Amino acid sequence: MASIFSKIVAGEIPSYKVAENEQCYAFLDINPLQKGHTLVIPKREVDYIFDLEDDELTALHLFAKQVAGAIRQAFGCKKVGMAVVGLEVPHAHIHLIPINEERDMVFSNPKMKLAAEEMADIAQKISQYL
Repeated sequence: MASIFSKIVAGEIPSYKVAENEQCYAFLDINPLQKGHTLVIPKREVDYIFDLEDDELTALHLFAKQVAGAIRQAFGCKKVGMAVVGLEVPHAHIHLIPINEERDMVFSNPKMKLAAEEMADIAQKISQYL
């Protein structure tokens, strides 16, 4: 059975897409810690990030670097934090989170609930810097 992320890549479930290439897909987290919280995934479904082939892992991180640069430009944050937790969905993914303080990236913090229109605006704002 395909993961929810594979269904997003296939277009079966809608997402707020930020960027895409042949191997990777980036979209907004629907329960963000901060505005601009983006998930970067390989299109090929692999549960554990370190089970990716070396070229896939390299491609994923280089893609994430580009997306992080766009997030930083879009939000003017000090840095874009990166985390790989990997327990929530059985599909490897990187969290990219705009941060100005370390506590901006604490996963036990309350998640934001943003309107669909604002999510679409955020995705477009990040995309324009790619």
